[in-house]
Amino acid sequence: MASNTVSFDMPDPMKRQLDQLSRMTKRDASTLAREALADYLQRQDEQASAIDEALRSADDGQFISHDAMSEWLESWGSAEEKSPPKIDVIKARR
Repeated sequence: MASNTVSFDMPDPMKRQLDQLSRMTKRDASTLAREALADYLQRQDEQASAIDEALRSADDGQFISHDAMSEWLESWGSAEEKSPPKIDVIKARR
């Protein structure tokens, strides 16, 4: 795989933290930074995909009702925590 060198400014506290982690793990700081960036990009891509999917559902008139969402959110942290609700409202497109 081809690689490229990227340069950017890093605040001193972040650089110290990266150097400390590098020493603690006995791993190169560049490797740690590359892995952290790859993880960040993966999470951002997943989030953007989830947003796109939600927008497509909304465009198709598919929604989760306020009551279903509220019931789910109110269960968070309880012994009876519920699974995320499924689409329960379908509106015809205009």
